[in-house]
Amino acid sequence: MYESKNPYFYGTGRKKHSVARVRIYQGTGKVTVNGRDIDDYFGLETLKLIVRQPLNLTETAGQFDIVCSVAGGGVSGQAGAIRHGISRALLQYNADLRPALKAAGFLTRDPRMKERKKYGLKAARRAPQFSKR
Repeated sequence: MYESKNPYFYGTGRKKHSVARVRIYQGTGKVTVNGRDIDDYFGLETLKLIVRQPLNLTETAGQFDIVCSVAGGGVSGQAGAIRHGISRALLQYNADLRPALKAAGFLTRDPRMKERKKYGLKAARRAPQFSKR
């Protein structure tokens, strides 16, 4: 469908353990995630809204077809990673969009990660059950 001959803008987005590789092509506003339509891939309407936030903010919603491949993490992290990737790709398209995207916080890589498990504990902070006797 989209060959490498067609010009596109690229952005990599990350959140938690999810990594999204996003390409935006000139088009009609179709969003494809891992070869599936966004409505098939994300069940929740809020996740679809998160993915489309940068396009709505910059008023470019109907101008681009978006093709993403995303791996790792859960659905919420994947939606956040796609949003980050779309924002970065939009910067390649037009650097003048930077102040709006930055003010909304879409260009900032969310650094929050899962805390590691510590020795002597059952999880990151969960201690073994206390027994009085």
